[in-house]
Amino acid sequence: MPSPEQPHYLVVNRYDDEDAEYRRYCAGQPCDLSVVTTPDGVPALGPIEPGRVVTVPDLEFATVLAAARELERRHGAFDGVVGLSEYDVLTAARVREALGAPGPSADLVRAFKDKVVMKERVAAAGLAVPRFAALAGGASAVELERAVGFPMVLKPRARAGSSGVRIVHDSAALAAALAETDAEEYECEEYVSSEIYHVDGVLAEGREHFVSVSGYVNTPLEFTEGRPLGSVFLDPGALRDELAAFALACVRALGLETGCFHLEVIRRPSGEPVFLEVGMRPGGAEVPFVHREVYGIDLMAETFRTVLGLPLESAGREFGHAGAGWVVMPEPAVRPARVVGRTPMKGVVPQVYAEVLPDPGDVYDGTGGYFHVPGRFRLAGPDERSLRAAARRIMAEYRLDVEPAAAPVPS
Repeated sequence: MPSPEQPHYLVVNRYDDEDAEYRRYCAGQPCDLSVVTTPDGVPALGPIEPGRVVTVPDLEFATVLAAARELERRHGAFDGVVGLSEYDVLTAARVREALGAPGPSADLVRAFKDKVVMKERVAAAGLAVPRFAALAGGASAVELERAVGFPMVLKPRARAGSSGVRIVHDSAALAAALAETDAEEYECEEYVSSEIYHVDGVLAEGREHFVSVSGYVNTPLEFTEGRPLGSVFLDPGALRDELAAFALACVRALGLETGCFHLEVIRRPSGEPVFLEVGMRPGGAEVPFVHREVYGIDLMAETFRTVLGLPLESAGREFGHAGAGWVVMPEPAVRPARVVGRTPMKGVVPQVYAEVLPDPGDVYDGTGGYFHVPGRFRLAGPDERSLRAAARRIMAEYRLDVEPAAAPVPS
């Protein structure tokens, strides 16, 4: 049974790397941890008390809730439930409510998960959003065209990383897309072609604790289409201040008082900032690493702690400006592919301070997301201009040599 002096927390885990080191996130806050995890995540958890881990085949709500009830029976009620992945934040919130545990409500989390809900609430606060419409309810192609116009973007309402996103340019393409789309799971919105930025931050009781503003090099959608993706911190100045203020207004309009967020914003050619989407968790790719290594703030730890009501790990710390960025390379176009060779960039591009490269023999099958990719690079430098140039140089000069690989045998 849990110690009466220590709170008992449930973690929903899908990570198989250092992000699963939950004891690290509890630094200075003794607690009892129980974990529901997929099999791949078990080795990454580190030392944990026997009987505290339930391994499940998937992390669907019903599966997680059943496992949570079993852990509750063994070890007592939970004082909090947390899932750090974008795919688990709403599941964790629903489990909290089902078990009567404290923490952010499912309604709050849904506002940071459902792209229709978030845009409705941001627009209601008088902040700019793209024209949009939900596909649910049987809206026809003609009605969607009238509401949104061409080109338009079809997006899954609750996925991350531009998964399932497509751009349609005319009525025929829209009709074809609707015929093969689950309307309940999708929305459409105006396509705004301009610079895209992301804002990463932490609020504490309504106050700004930390905010960074970065500009993408290429776009997340282009990454799903096979182009490299990068990002660099903006230099201090009017643009950075404007985008930070806009992002903070958006997350406050969604009801966030304490927690972490990753928000994407686009500027129209006129310069007007327009809300795209937001998650109640750290950004993906190299975002957590660069913030931890360059700014000294662990966004994963702060997300964990704010969801559970723990004090911020970086409470009282002052953050100046740092010049940094990152690049991730896409998986090979022809898959499955086995790595034969690759060209390191560290020591070649001066701004590269860390890189994660594949080993010869590694196989890519198109399921790597932003993390299991054939090249990840973290950059530091004096200003945005030099970092953008470094990112472009990596994208142009990095070479990955592959050969066809046999398709893996299903387990």
